Amino acid sequence: MAAKVKKGDKVVVLTGRDKGRSGEVISVMPKEDRALVRGINLVKKHQKQTQNQEGGIVSKEAAIHLSNIAIADPKDGQPTRVGFRILDDGRKVRFAKRSGDQIDG
Repeated sequence: MAAKVKKGDKVVVLTGRDKGRSGEVISVMPKEDRALVRGINLVKKHQKQTQNQEGGIVSKEAAIHLSNIAIADPKDGQPTRVGFRILDDGRKVRFAKRSGDQIDG
């Protein structure tokens, strides 16, 4: 099945403590149905000091379930569903169902 959310997409959080905030997808884990979004779902991690890096408490992004995020519409930034179209040259591209604008390609 084609991916509706890809690395580099701008997404909006639909539920949870970060509801309404938006960010860029850092990575997608399709087997777990999760994604990492820059600046969203930050958790504190106790980092042990190593030879290469300093120890202490660091903030990092935790994975968020794909059902809790939606692609931001290219026109107005509002959350939208994603559809697929086959172009005249045979390419399959994603489009925003809210505005009809093409997302990629």
